[in-house]
Amino acid sequence: MPKSKRLMEMMMVVNQKRKFTVKELAQEFGISQRTVLRDLQELSELGVPLYSEVGPHGGYRVLKERILPPIAFTEEEAIAIFFATHALRHYTSLPFETESSSALGKFYYYMPEDVRSRIDQMKSRVDIVTPMRDAGSPFLAQLLDAAVHQKVLSIDYESRGGRSEREVQPIGIYTKNGFWYCSAYTFSHQSIRVYRCDRMHAVSPSITEPLPAIRSLNLDTMDLHCTSGLEEPKIELAVNLSRAGVEQCEAEIWSAPYVRKREDGSGSMEGEVPRSEIPYLAKFFIGLGSDARVQRPQELVDRIRQMLSALVDQYGE
Repeated sequence: MPKSKRLMEMMMVVNQKRKFTVKELAQEFGISQRTVLRDLQELSELGVPLYSEVGPHGGYRVLKERILPPIAFTEEEAIAIFFATHALRHYTSLPFETESSSALGKFYYYMPEDVRSRIDQMKSRVDIVTPMRDAGSPFLAQLLDAAVHQKVLSIDYESRGGRSEREVQPIGIYTKNGFWYCSAYTFSHQSIRVYRCDRMHAVSPSITEPLPAIRSLNLDTMDLHCTSGLEEPKIELAVNLSRAGVEQCEAEIWSAPYVRKREDGSGSMEGEVPRSEIPYLAKFFIGLGSDARVQRPQELVDRIRQMLSALVDQYGE
């Protein structure tokens, strides 16, 4: 086997094993232990973060910050990945901010001159617009790590009612309209709440044991705006929508799955929603004006009437 190919395969093997001995690699590749040591030295010089451990149970380990083996991209794939990362530049905070900037720089630097020139021309021709927000969200990495590894966190959170300490078990984070949000089970309320990440003043590990039931939840199977409990009763929603109403509801993450479109472009919203969401839904449908007419539930209709009546009183004179 050519040395270059052997080094490439060895890089992939040590990344998968994380811990190994020189003897193991020698047997796997059919080479001498002296050759393995020379290869490991070259891998270390190429950037593979290796360190050795002495003793009867010693060997080699790969540090957490290991590098991935080279991947061949087509020109179109490379440009697509570049702009997918480039689109994140509008966000003041990211859960992997430094890493995305570093990856983007490497991508651009190692591209051929003609590809870099093509990207430079495209930069001012394509964009994914996101509102610029002054408020930062410095704890995104901790929240994402807690969601992935099912940890409980103590957060210092500022809501409309003031600041308070809360024990939460994050389910995931997502971004909308330039803000970052975290869906999390809140132990004091025994329900799932949605938190604005820029309103968190501090985040620290908690000694509270995580709930096993939360492990099966993820953002793909939840209404992202949902602030309800796990077992809260649902109510039937039925709303008639104009063509413009359909377009606005299809643009919303939470409402799009409920939309039923007709041939003429108009449609409806149908499905079950948590009862606690009535205040949110009332504000949402008032915002749609005459492009939405709620039919059910009656308590949502009543809430809309109360809010409209209060607005009329506010602006009556």
